[in-house]
Amino acid sequence: MSEHADLIELTSRIVEAHVQGTAMASNDIPELIRETYAALAGLGQSEAEPVEAKPEPAVSIRKSRADRAHLISLIDGKKYKTLKRHLANHGYTPERYRETFDLPADYPMTAPAYSERRAAMAKEFGLGRKAGQGSGSAKKSSG
Repeated sequence: MSEHADLIELTSRIVEAHVQGTAMASNDIPELIRETYAALAGLGQSEAEPVEAKPEPAVSIRKSRADRAHLISLIDGKKYKTLKRHLANHGYTPERYRETFDLPADYPMTAPAYSERRAAMAKEFGLGRKAGQGSGSAKKSSG
């Protein structure tokens, strides 16, 4: 069988199955046949995918990390303590952001000073210790 005949056979089977399970007007069937055939015929042909141009960073990578108090976004050049929400607002994940701007895998999403301040607060509140462990200053009574 030729490729054309195969496509017609597949089209008829698909349309038949669709029409049996779906209520539709008889004047819509020819359009369904055309669309199904076109879709099947297009499967073997690959369309050239558009190459997405990488955006130009707003600042240099070195400048984006110059200050410990904040990171500068390569998207808009503004200062942020954390980038995660900013990236999400622009449709990026941290991984995609790193990939788009050719950043190393360990490029931070949080400013170093902010991370240190949050870590100190967590230690102060006793977070990260296992249950039952004290701060070390309290003594157990042997009673």
